[in-house]
Amino acid sequence: MSTHRREPTIGHIGRVDARDPAPLRADARVGGSVRIDPRPAPPRARDVPSVNLKARMYALAMLLALASTALVVRAVDLQIVRKDFYQDQGTQRFLRDKLIPVSRGMITDRNGEPLAVSTPVVSIWAAPAELLAQKERLGELARALAVDPEVLEQRLAQRADKEFVYLRRRMAPDAAQAIIDLKLPGVNAQREFRRYYPAGEMTAHVLGFTNIDDRGQEGLELAFDEWLAGKSGVKRVIQNRRGEVVEDVELVSEPQPGRELRLTIDRRVQYLAYRELKAAMLQHGAASGSVVILDIPTGEILAMVNWPSYNPNAPATSDTNARRNRAVTDVFEPGSVIKAFTVAAGLESGQFTPETKIDTTPGTLLVANHIVRDTSNYGVVDLTRLLAKSSNVGATKIAFQLSNDHLYDMFHRFGFGEATGCGFPGESPGVLPAAAGWGQLEKATLSYGYGLSVTPLQLAQAYGALGNDGRLRAPTFVIGSTNTDSAVLDPAISRRVVTMLEAVIAPGGTGIKAGVPNYRVAGKTGTSRKAVPGGYQSRYISVFAGMVPASHPRLAGVVIVNDPRGAAYYGGLVAAPVFGHVMTDALRLLDVPPDNLQLLQADTTIVPPPTPPLDGEEAIFAEGVQP
Repeated sequence: MSTHRREPTIGHIGRVDARDPAPLRADARVGGSVRIDPRPAPPRARDVPSVNLKARMYALAMLLALASTALVVRAVDLQIVRKDFYQDQGTQRFLRDKLIPVSRGMITDRNGEPLAVSTPVVSIWAAPAELLAQKERLGELARALAVDPEVLEQRLAQRADKEFVYLRRRMAPDAAQAIIDLKLPGVNAQREFRRYYPAGEMTAHVLGFTNIDDRGQEGLELAFDEWLAGKSGVKRVIQNRRGEVVEDVELVSEPQPGRELRLTIDRRVQYLAYRELKAAMLQHGAASGSVVILDIPTGEILAMVNWPSYNPNAPATSDTNARRNRAVTDVFEPGSVIKAFTVAAGLESGQFTPETKIDTTPGTLLVANHIVRDTSNYGVVDLTRLLAKSSNVGATKIAFQLSNDHLYDMFHRFGFGEATGCGFPGESPGVLPAAAGWGQLEKATLSYGYGLSVTPLQLAQAYGALGNDGRLRAPTFVIGSTNTDSAVLDPAISRRVVTMLEAVIAPGGTGIKAGVPNYRVAGKTGTSRKAVPGGYQSRYISVFAGMVPASHPRLAGVVIVNDPRGAAYYGGLVAAPVFGHVMTDALRLLDVPPDNLQLLQADTTIVPPPTPPLDGEEAIFAEGVQP
């Protein structure tokens, strides 16, 4: 079949067959007909609006100006407004302020002998997250620390959100360096100091101890903590991400090491007191005991010991009761040692002289339906024999001749009923009832040492005042302390009482075992029953208080033995020998000249007589134990 192009028909002007592949356009009219141009018709031009280039440029300029302004504002904010904040944020990434540890001040005795020193140690710490990231190395660390690896891993995992955890405190520097040399991730060392007490338990109660952060917890370590501790310095350093110091940048504050503390304690006398006290405790099976030695002219404490004691280098292993400084914290009823002050009050009243006779027959006295007893019927005694035989009846009769206020005032003037002011933490003031509340029975018992409570230090201070011509001086632990004295008794009366107290140590007195060869000793024994709720029990406190040499007193001492369980319990048998042994060596060490020159020139030595059998001892040393 032949094909040919179909011509469009002219039925309707401008009508085109839709089957044509391209639109046709009328191009010219030929002889009444329209010729169709087969080319596509060009697009019809549309109206195009004109462009405002000036407006566009203005808009663009405004946009750039706003952007520039925003950048300037941001720059001002960063560089000026919040400069410090961003600098801090930046420096915190690599700058650190590190403490410069300082050693605690040394404590020495009066002669410069060290009693407490600080030794350098190293503590190992870690960043848990960093260390846990390499768990395969935990075994090395566990072996170096001598701990179980699983326990170590568990401990680190529990503190994984922390940046710091101690692994071991207070290690020896060599042992710590061995761990650092392992170069474990996140493991670092910190230099510290540890307190060491060369004298151990001998000085434990006076010095106390420090905690793991080297802060005072007991004793003089606590009382003078600020003085001893000093102040750590601060330096600014650059650290890397492992916490290692790369560079020291600057010193922020100077370290101020702790200052030295020089005590009045004489280490030699302290040793003597502790040795003799411990021996007496073991010999008599006692529960506890204390010894205090004072330098009378200055009030300085030369020795203060207690038993039982503890090791201050390992306080955590000790019983808390053993840490108590009983010489200043524990109180007891002093018993017959108080009679020296009852006699002093009688002499001061003018109603009595050392030769005044007092009838103690028949060795008992009825007071308010209560019987005051002596251990024997001493008959008629003067005040000197009253003290030598420790008559309760005689002391009561003196007290009854005095007003309540006078007797109270005498006790109070000598420091009973208030703290000594030595500055030791936890010191007890003791108990001295107000005079207004005394009845006849209370007055009687107070005259021979019941109804009031004192500490060993208070008793030593009071006897020191007797030996210091009636001038009371607050005891002190620190060389150079200001402790002015005050007159509490006429010097003549004080010297008279001291002379009378020498009879207690003479043959026939209850304190003969306190004698010191070649020295005159003045003192008083005491034996008191221990109080329990509802009354007293047959358990005792043995006491001796005295001074030496009696002609010119230099040392005052008090010995307390609590609850001796052997056959002997009187102060003259238990406490007095401790006093004699301590003073014999202390006087020699301190170069105190003997005060019995005539006897020495005659080549005679004053030595206590041989110890008689126990039954005889009880007859000699028995004293008014009441109530």
